[in-house]
Amino acid sequence: MARSKKGILLSQRKYIIDLLSDAGMLGCRIIGSLMDVNTKLLADQRKLLENVRRYKRLVGKLNYLTVIRSDITFAVSVVSQFLSALRTTHLEAVMRFLRDLKKTLRRGFLYSDHGHIQVASFLNANLARCLFDRSVIGYCIFLERNLVS
Repeated sequence: MARSKKGILLSQRKYIIDLLSDAGMLGCRIIGSLMDVNTKLLADQRKLLENVRRYKRLVGKLNYLTVIRSDITFAVSVVSQFLSALRTTHLEAVMRFLRDLKKTLRRGFLYSDHGHIQVASFLNANLARCLFDRSVIGYCIFLERNLVS
């Protein structure tokens, strides 16, 4: 948490640094995007993952991070679908998330008081992109300029 004249900034900088350290990726190079649009994660592609405990621990920590970093919520929900049949491609996707998180250490919520409150919401449904049940729906709710859900 950091205070300024603009308001209060809530971030998970230390949590992300600890997560990168736990994954052995503190010195990793950053990457341009959270998910590769050309990669399709499937339950039966490539070989089974040997160390499922590491994967589950990392995905659990990423899931906790979505409380403040809702921009990663969709990506974390995608890799959470495969906990019963983990593949090496799923771990590669999680490692990509961590490389992207490194470049966004200072992101968070800025809460400020301007005398009035504006609420905005947006909805997007992409029913054809999901290869499993064809029901991917996303939404954003903003309080002022802050994403809250």
